Amino acid sequence: MDTSHPLIGVTLDCEPPCPPQQGGYSRYPWYAIRCNYMDAVTAAGGVPVGLPHDSAGAAAIMARLDGLIVTGGAFDIAPDLYGGDAPHPTVTTKSTRTAAELALVQAALRMGRPILGICGGEQLLAVALGGTLIQHIPDTITAPLPHEQPNPRDEAGHEVTIVPGTRLAHITRATRMAVNSAHHQAVATPGRAIVSAVAPDGVIEAMELPGHPFCIGVQWHPEFGISTGDRLLFDALIDASRHRE
Repeated sequence: MDTSHPLIGVTLDCEPPCPPQQGGYSRYPWYAIRCNYMDAVTAAGGVPVGLPHDSAGAAAIMARLDGLIVTGGAFDIAPDLYGGDAPHPTVTTKSTRTAAELALVQAALRMGRPILGICGGEQLLAVALGGTLIQHIPDTITAPLPHEQPNPRDEAGHEVTIVPGTRLAHITRATRMAVNSAHHQAVATPGRAIVSAVAPDGVIEAMELPGHPFCIGVQWHPEFGISTGDRLLFDALIDASRHRE
């Protein structure tokens, strides 16, 4: 299949009711997405499509799409989904969103659809592939970097080293990248995937699934486009989605 402008599903966050008079968006539950996720897809030549939290309909939704982006968010994946210990005190979950995203990823894997997991999306991708997570980096990693960077998210927080010979290395044409960072959890083991980038403190920053048309997770937020490598990553996703089987 060759689609000039592939349809790229982009997972949404969901927020509880908060009336406008209280500073919120709506008195009813609402979906949310940062503009730069959609803008990055459009700039790379794709058509972004916001996806509802519909676990039962995930396969039917995925069948209509050419690719999938699992976005990040200010929440965590429940440890029982990857055989983890009791939830760390810092862990907060959104079970309906996670269930829907997991169903979408599983459908995309079965159908061979290109997948890009971003931040929490990388973590969900790891869990879908049989991996595990670090629940709270400061409690696990010795002398960790400030992965919840104090400077703005549209600036770099630290560098990552890209593993030579990986698809990520081929896409970004780099051995090191400056990335932004906004997470307190991380991938501990990548399951069936392989590690394709690490931070100086050893935290896994990217992973990919060999043999899949395009299945990459990154811990940073490339939708901000702070480097050439970020933009090349979206270009590669759209290209893979355009020429999917």
